[in-house]
Amino acid sequence: MEIKSKIGIRIKELREVKQMSQKDLAYASDLDRSYIASVENGQRNISIVNIEKIAVALGVTLKEFFGNDKFDNDSTSS
Repeated sequence: MEIKSKIGIRIKELREVKQMSQKDLAYASDLDRSYIASVENGQRNISIVNIEKIAVALGVTLKEFFGNDKFDNDSTSS
């Protein structure tokens, strides 16, 4: 699985745990809802700045965001 998909899946997981809609997350992170949707679907190459905005909006640190088995070094990424 490529890194864009892994990040998108992680954002969606965290958003659903927080019971937020894409619209809620977009507002809280000062990003567009369609951008959030395309990131979650693995269609966008998201910047670390925007990952940080989303993490803050979700109430997690970057360490918590990336502290998931999806991001283990032994997994294949593109």
